[in-house]
Amino acid sequence: MNIFNRYAPFIQDYIYDHGWQNLRPIQVAAAQEIFNTENNVLLAASTASGKTEAAFFPILSEISEKPVNSVQVLYIAPLKALINDQFDRLNELTQDTGIKIWRWHGDVAQTQKRKLLKKPSGILQITPESLESLIINKHMAIPDLFHGLQYIVIDELHSFLRSDRGGQTFCLLERLAKLAQVKPRRVGLSATIGDMTAAAKFLGAGSGRKTSAPKVQSEKQVWHLSMEHFYQTDPQATSEDFDPAEIVEPKTDIAPALADPGIGYIFEHTRGKKSLIFTNSREECESVCQELREYCSYNHEPDRFLIHHGNLSPALRQTAEDAMKDPDAYVSTCATATLELGIDVGKLESAYQIDAPFTVSGFLQRMGRTGRRGTPPEMHFVMREEHPESRAMLPELIPWSLLQGIALIQLYAEEHWVEPPQPNRLPYSLLYHQTMSTLAASGEMSPAELASRVLTLAYFKNVSQQDYQILLRHLLKIDHIQKTENGGLILGLAGEKIVNNFKFYAVFMENEEFSVHAANEELGTIVKPPPVGDKIAIAGRVWVVDEIDRKRHQVYCHGVKGHIGAYFGDVAGDMHPKILQRMRKILLEDKQYPYLMKNAQARLAQVRETAQQACLDRNSLINLGGKMWAFFPWTGSYGFLALERLLRIKCKDQLKLKNFESTRPYFMTFTMDADEDQFFEVLRREASEDFDALELVFPNEVPVFDKYDEFLPDELVKKEFANSVLDVAEMRKSVEEMEK
Repeated sequence: MNIFNRYAPFIQDYIYDHGWQNLRPIQVAAAQEIFNTENNVLLAASTASGKTEAAFFPILSEISEKPVNSVQVLYIAPLKALINDQFDRLNELTQDTGIKIWRWHGDVAQTQKRKLLKKPSGILQITPESLESLIINKHMAIPDLFHGLQYIVIDELHSFLRSDRGGQTFCLLERLAKLAQVKPRRVGLSATIGDMTAAAKFLGAGSGRKTSAPKVQSEKQVWHLSMEHFYQTDPQATSEDFDPAEIVEPKTDIAPALADPGIGYIFEHTRGKKSLIFTNSREECESVCQELREYCSYNHEPDRFLIHHGNLSPALRQTAEDAMKDPDAYVSTCATATLELGIDVGKLESAYQIDAPFTVSGFLQRMGRTGRRGTPPEMHFVMREEHPESRAMLPELIPWSLLQGIALIQLYAEEHWVEPPQPNRLPYSLLYHQTMSTLAASGEMSPAELASRVLTLAYFKNVSQQDYQILLRHLLKIDHIQKTENGGLILGLAGEKIVNNFKFYAVFMENEEFSVHAANEELGTIVKPPPVGDKIAIAGRVWVVDEIDRKRHQVYCHGVKGHIGAYFGDVAGDMHPKILQRMRKILLEDKQYPYLMKNAQARLAQVRETAQQACLDRNSLINLGGKMWAFFPWTGSYGFLALERLLRIKCKDQLKLKNFESTRPYFMTFTMDADEDQFFEVLRREASEDFDALELVFPNEVPVFDKYDEFLPDELVKKEFANSVLDVAEMRKSVEEMEK
């Protein structure tokens, strides 16, 4: 089949105008599936491989032939910024065709939304939260809006595979299809899919269609990678006089904030270039941006650093995005995951990653921001570490982030491994959310009808009718739902307060946020504002709080010089067991890695020697002196948590464990009145017992873990935590494989 000839004339013109000599393999494969089958399609290929065009060339060709007065394509993306970016790209592709591109999210004017409702057509771009709002608040308009829906395109599919947000998205797609009485095809796009079979199954669940995942021979990629290590104060690991036991604070005439060699390294290497500087939290993003700007001031150079994260105002985020797209602006942007996904920020020369991300997927996405104009992807890791104190024990002598960074790279380089979809076992928090959403949208319905609407959604396949009855009885008790005289169910007064708040649309945890203003400019949001007169950090600068309006959640401030920490709420990292296992192998093998630079090579050699001397190559349990022990399980975050619970609940009395502390998922420390043999004898016996995971929940504990757990009955909260958070199977596997 000549794919080019199947494309609509305006697509052919677009290809001619852009001087393309041929179609890319992913574009040919996508067109064959979309034109010749009725299947869902999973398109997985490297960043900048043309996936967006691969999906939309055939989709636009099809809908242009038979336009209808309905949205024909629903495009779902995890970020508003990605929608805005793709909005411009799709408008360029469809100009002069009559195909309308619409956006629907919090920053879009109501006038545009009203126009869509009045005359629906073309392509609608939306986030999961805005789709939730649309289904609840415009429920009666759904059939008219979507009666001609043919395709649902899900961009950055990998970001939906391991969270309740993904579950919410696919629940909404099923509900939408039933309301509009359509059976649209789903097209998933991602650059970082490891297990294609599992991802295809996830994409197609509840769609009533088969899912194709065409295998495309990807071009051999060349990476430009480096990894350097820095102690936050000199001397460094390569110094001839380096002796960890004799480290003292260095004498310097540079301000303390400018004494961090890792930040200085980034400052020097981004001069005259356009780069992204990735951090793992908004707090660190703010801190790094402040320090880099102080370097500019100290060196009497213009400020060339921008900032981009989820708590900044839309205007400030857009400013950074526009500057990065400007080919003549040599600026660098400190960013979190908000610039990790597929936003085109122009030709970047390099990306810098401060410390290691938690996932292979995150590493690949961040590196994929570069190399988009015919140049190889380029990423430079900067690993920072404080000098351990002279009395520091073994676990504190290990550069965990350095090992983690190497593990992420090696897992992909050696096996092309990426984190698989997270199995949804008992998602009760999301079950509450979708129950309330369904009642809010549809109004009164019988318990049986409600159950048939909610429990039949594919994401809830493991939830029993008995558990759903327990949930509904509890919601009646706390007035989140009410029974009518006819025996039907409606929202209760307490439930209406929850559903009628805009924060209800999101299923991920949110902190109580305050909007920050300086003069007439909105800077973004913070949590837990300090007292008036204290300082806050946001937008890469420091501000003094002048006034706090707690009723309206507003903070007013003015800018000052200086450097302080920022706080936006807790950030947790979920690491897969395979990453920890590869970290252990790195520690014990002799292999050298070509991307390690001088300091990183020296630091790795040092920690390998430390591990060998401590017998970490043979033992998972290390005596730190007397009754003090360190335990290194080398398992993932949730297997580690289950193991932690096993020790504290089932092994504690037998081993007389005390002073128990853990640094998840790396190590635990404790004292015990037992030796090594007794420890493993008890651990293996207890791990092999056939016990219910609920036994690893403390007696009076109600472990609220997800956003809506607080509205669930205690028994379901405990059951969800035990079966969906604690990874008992992985814990048992790791104990079986442990060396003494």
